[in-house]
Amino acid sequence: MYFAKARFAASSTVEEIKIGTSHIKWNGGKYAEESFSWLSPVTGEVYGTVFNFKEQVEEWKGKFYNAPYNEPPKRPVLYIKPRNTINAHLKQIPVPEEIDEVEINGTLGIVIGEMASNVNEKDAFDYVEGYTIVNDVTIPHTSVHRPAIKNKARDGFCPIGPWVVKKEEIPDPGQFMIWTFKNDELVQVQQMSDLVKPIPKLLAEVTEFMTLSKGDVLLVGLPHNPPLATAGDKVRIEIDYLGSLENKIVDEKAYLPGGTLG
Repeated sequence: MYFAKARFAASSTVEEIKIGTSHIKWNGGKYAEESFSWLSPVTGEVYGTVFNFKEQVEEWKGKFYNAPYNEPPKRPVLYIKPRNTINAHLKQIPVPEEIDEVEINGTLGIVIGEMASNVNEKDAFDYVEGYTIVNDVTIPHTSVHRPAIKNKARDGFCPIGPWVVKKEEIPDPGQFMIWTFKNDELVQVQQMSDLVKPIPKLLAEVTEFMTLSKGDVLLVGLPHNPPLATAGDKVRIEIDYLGSLENKIVDEKAYLPGGTLG
């Protein structure tokens, strides 16, 4: 078993739990995951990163030289998943009525443990509290020349969880594998060893120009050619040592909000 931090409707605070292979220990009892109404385990800002997996960068290499940028990015390219997007384990993901499919971007979330500014690469892990699973749901789009707010900032478009596993429980996050399933079929595998900027370098470069606060989450990157899902599909993302994050895609008319920051 290993220790993690979680939030759920049965408690008003962040709780420390023990994760086993078939049950969760909390408050002296043993429970199945389905016993809880999960909330997002983090309450800080969520920052995403693009062009940080090698395969994605290779795909875009020729396009980087087009106007208006005319060259590849030299520093991390970031975006924000605002509060309205935050969702949780076993909650629904709404698909807007006019949209047929959404992208399922399974990725790793780095949870910040203390204020991080101008972090030295060799000390980067000192600022990490732990790790969580994130599904950066996105409406497919092709343009990166303007903010994709309408595509990425929809209600419920950022499930996080189920919990945050403390960094002390993790031997080497740089070797994690990320598996994405749709309706229990494996549809994508991503390797953390394929990051252009590994976790220490990413944290160092991001904090050169912006401060990350305790509880913030930095996503390591987006997979290349992410799988698509539509209303009725069940999606599950698994990451080594972190368990799995599962959600069902529904039409927005049937959406029952839940799992928000609170």
